[in-house]
Amino acid sequence: MGYEGTIWRPPSEAKSLIIQATVGCSWNACTFCGNYRDRKFRVKSLDEIKRSIKLAKMLYGSYVRRVFLADGNALVMPTDLMIEVLDLLKKEFPMLERVSCYGGPRDSLGKSLSELKELYEHGLKLVYLGVESGDDVVLKKVNKGVNSSQMIEACRKIIDSGIKLSVTVILGLGGRERSHQHAVETARVLNAIDPQYLAPLTLMIVPGTPLHREYLKGAFKPLTPLETLIELKTMIERLELTNCIFRCNHASNYLAIGGTLPDDKEDMVELLSKVIEKISSRPELEKKMLRPEYLRAL
Repeated sequence: MGYEGTIWRPPSEAKSLIIQATVGCSWNACTFCGNYRDRKFRVKSLDEIKRSIKLAKMLYGSYVRRVFLADGNALVMPTDLMIEVLDLLKKEFPMLERVSCYGGPRDSLGKSLSELKELYEHGLKLVYLGVESGDDVVLKKVNKGVNSSQMIEACRKIIDSGIKLSVTVILGLGGRERSHQHAVETARVLNAIDPQYLAPLTLMIVPGTPLHREYLKGAFKPLTPLETLIELKTMIERLELTNCIFRCNHASNYLAIGGTLPDDKEDMVELLSKVIEKISSRPELEKKMLRPEYLRAL
């Protein structure tokens, strides 16, 4: 399929056709991320993308229903080029229901609302975006490239265009020093964004990243599994979302929980409270109740 490098996709795109429209990540500067450090960013040419689509049609026929445009932030593509790709996908796969991609906050800020609306009208139905934190101190430390106000603006623009938004946040990203502020401020930003989908991940320190070097020097102190659950509970308690599908089932997480917010908020908080209480009183239960480190993954 003409893939270059390792292809990363959201768990929910496991059954989607993946077309690599860009290579790497145009920002590629977040201190915690090592996904794209082995490759130089570029936007693939229309001819390259056409070849991938034609090959996919030969392999899978016309019955593809979902397509995910890789790589790290395909939303950064020039709008005209992305529209051509979306139109070609619809032509080759007439049963296509949804096209999705990763996008960064700077990508959304770099497009006008009318451009995003055009992309929606041509078939881009879902964008996955890493909010990571709502704490300006944390956002600056991890070099996300935007502050919390810009993050809210970027996310709201996507939603206002008609495109659905799925956001991720990273539990433990503030370390022990900023854990409470990270939870509280992230909830504040999420409430302002009001996304349709929300998926917390738990920090895994990747060797070779700037964050890993901070960790080795002792400058960054990661949370314990119990502290991570407390941070998650603190965040959920403060969420006031309109209608959001919440999934905490990523392989990096210690405890899989999920539901729809606000309907299932009390149940999730109650579950977390019980688990926290049990592990606090009997630490040996952690191994039985939480995902062990060797089973965690990105």
